[in-house]
Amino acid sequence: MRHLVLLLCAAALLSGCQSHRYDPIALAGPIDIPRFMGDWYVIAHIPLPPERQAWNAIERYDLNEDDSIATTFTFRQGDAEGEEKRYTPTAFVTDDPSNAVWKMQFLWPFKADFRVIWLDEDYQTTIIGRQKRDYVWIMARQPEIDAALYQELKQFLQDQGYDLTELRQVPQIWLPK
Repeated sequence: MRHLVLLLCAAALLSGCQSHRYDPIALAGPIDIPRFMGDWYVIAHIPLPPERQAWNAIERYDLNEDDSIATTFTFRQGDAEGEEKRYTPTAFVTDDPSNAVWKMQFLWPFKADFRVIWLDEDYQTTIIGRQKRDYVWIMARQPEIDAALYQELKQFLQDQGYDLTELRQVPQIWLPK
């Protein structure tokens, strides 16, 4: 956790020093926030350093009374039986009426860019990206998706300007308890 906090602090501080402007990235929307809540399995990602060895990654969203979003990100480190890691940032929707631009707060007062850039009409598959196109998460309500859909989502990301050389499929191997 300490490494993630330090990483996010450094990224937030350095982001203020940049002068590069990015082309607008696609936004899904309008998003029905209550419908978006619940569990999302991470199918693939360009990961933050703490999640480079993630297995069985799940991002869960729960709407708080103040309309912020309690987020619980859990995964196993290294393999299906690895140490469980858990992060609990809070998200804030900052773009109305699309509800697709969020700020994710791991440590006060820093908030990271988080955008719902693709969402199917059935709320079964989504892509979370960033304007800087440095990190991305392909997620679904089930632990796997159809190979053709996965290729379509990768093409979408390339069309949005993502370099997919760091894209990693997240193993979703659930062992009986």
